[in-house]
Amino acid sequence: MKGGAREGAGRKPGVPNKVTAKREAEIAESGLTPLEYMLSILRDETQEVAARFEAAKQAAPYCHAKLAAMALEVDVSANLASIIAEARARVAAVQ
Repeated sequence: MKGGAREGAGRKPGVPNKVTAKREAEIAESGLTPLEYMLSILRDETQEVAARFEAAKQAAPYCHAKLAAMALEVDVSANLASIIAEARARVAAVQ
């Protein structure tokens, strides 16, 4: 048999290695994940505001997606006088 990749060899996708599996098992046994701990501090009104704020900052990336940047298209060919005239016309039409 020659070296190299063989069909069916190696760890299957999604299967954790031994260290990761052990760590995940320990977290599951403890009953409290780091995120759950941060959220418990955040929700505890007896904690100092600074501690609650820090917990919110640290937990936010795991609870809310980051907003994507948006491209802004600006027409620089229009001159300022025409833009002002159009804005005044729109205001006059509303009144």
